[in-house]
Amino acid sequence: MESGFTSKDTYLSHFNPRDYLEKYYSFGSSDSAENQVLSLLLKNLFKIFCLDGVKGDLLIDIGSGPTIYQLLSACESFKEIIATDYTDQNLQELEKWLKKDPGAFNWSMVVEYVCELEGNRVKGPEKEEKLRRAIKQVLKCDVTQSRPLGAVSLPLADCLLSTLCLDAACPDLPAYCTALRNLSSLLKPGGYLVIIDVLESSYYMIGEQRFSSLCLRQEEVEAAVREAGYTIKQFEVKPQSYSSTRAKNKALFFLVGQKLSRSA
Repeated sequence: MESGFTSKDTYLSHFNPRDYLEKYYSFGSSDSAENQVLSLLLKNLFKIFCLDGVKGDLLIDIGSGPTIYQLLSACESFKEIIATDYTDQNLQELEKWLKKDPGAFNWSMVVEYVCELEGNRVKGPEKEEKLRRAIKQVLKCDVTQSRPLGAVSLPLADCLLSTLCLDAACPDLPAYCTALRNLSSLLKPGGYLVIIDVLESSYYMIGEQRFSSLCLRQEEVEAAVREAGYTIKQFEVKPQSYSSTRAKNKALFFLVGQKLSRSA
């Protein structure tokens, strides 16, 4: 599509996980667009995993980035979680949090918000420990490859989760369709596909560094998911955008699909 789409090498050399976390996930008391987006993400993840019955033994998170917010409700519904990402620095940032490194990002406000959504059954520190116990591995992942996890052998997952990843990893619609088919190889027939991403987006910023985003419309996402061998159980669109100085998007979408039995 566009020749200037951010390359994988650029992510390895220029993606700064700490800047990304501080810009998009600080979750202070302000009414910023970023806080509104994060609140919406957390509410819908809670709904999908705690209310809508998406559950099982193994969840693989595709393109975790340096974040754990997307797994806080998932750890209530899945016994084991595998986190994955393409960039080494994101994997290192996740390991910092898992090991309670003093330099790890502070997720406490986000965790407390999720605990409130879930009825304050546990306190924040206990919730973080539950997620740490659930995350069994942190692995390298490349959705553009037919074997996204390389030579690593895992049981087929009950659920694949991908949050704010595929639009940044795929330069055009054919690549997006191929990525969905590649990911299908990791999922059981009948397993869940949960995608949360932006609609009609073109870029996002981390400081002065601009990263491309594939501009997708709802009908294109639906067609790609069906073509890759899934039925769509739920597709919700929320007209929420980021600050204009941070990113360009028109909405967020929340998709729950299920892999067809005949799918490869």
